[in-house]
Amino acid sequence: MKFQLKNIVAVMALALVFTACSKDDDAINGEGAIGLEFDNVFGAANLILNTQSNTTSQGENLKISDVKYIVSNIVLTKADGSTYTYPKSQSYFVVDESNADSQTIELTNIPAGNYTKVKFGIGVDQAQFNLGATGQGNFLTIADAAGMMWSWSAGYKFVLFEGVFTSATVASDTSFMVHTGQTGTNYNYTEITLDFPEQATVRTNVSPDVHIFADVAKIIDGTNKVKLSDNNMGGMGAMIMGGANLPLITSNLSEMFTVNHVHND
Repeated sequence: MKFQLKNIVAVMALALVFTACSKDDDAINGEGAIGLEFDNVFGAANLILNTQSNTTSQGENLKISDVKYIVSNIVLTKADGSTYTYPKSQSYFVVDESNADSQTIELTNIPAGNYTKVKFGIGVDQAQFNLGATGQGNFLTIADAAGMMWSWSAGYKFVLFEGVFTSATVASDTSFMVHTGQTGTNYNYTEITLDFPEQATVRTNVSPDVHIFADVAKIIDGTNKVKLSDNNMGGMGAMIMGGANLPLITSNLSEMFTVNHVHND
């Protein structure tokens, strides 16, 4: 009797193991979704447009009226090192601080798995632009409607950063406009890779949200310091849309984004 009882217990234990393994295997099969939430901040403060006074390390005070940037070419990396590239034709988005709906990018049909990092571009890569206007799909219309085009011949604006500022040498509110994109031989497209503080567990019934802080102060106040006062053109305000500052600003973008946390639910 004891022998039979031991056998029964052993069989039940094996059944539980196989059932657990089967459930685990089922859990990481199929497809799910993941959200990339872009939360714009200025330093340690949540960004508030138009009214919030923001001070740079250069002693300039900014009231920001508009922040937009193009996020593109998204690639997710799993814990085992394998990657999933989101379909290129669907991988172009405008994140707009004034449009809450634009700030979370919902990625669908993602292979189930445990993801540990994300890579994305800021701007539209040159290969995509070289496909011509007819090769842009509906993104050309989206970007144009969002004010993220200079013109088709001049190309996309990759980052748009605007408002008013004062400084030690600029006493009254003076407008500023910082736009990145193709200028001359500099394409100014860049890619960002971010590690997750915890795994994003994509399942058929679990859709993680990756909460990304975007510190817009870094656009002009990262490793490279760009003073708006030095670019003040009098009645036209401070305008940075080309020249030597644009590659410096593009380099700063690698410091702008960090993953704050991951929601798995």
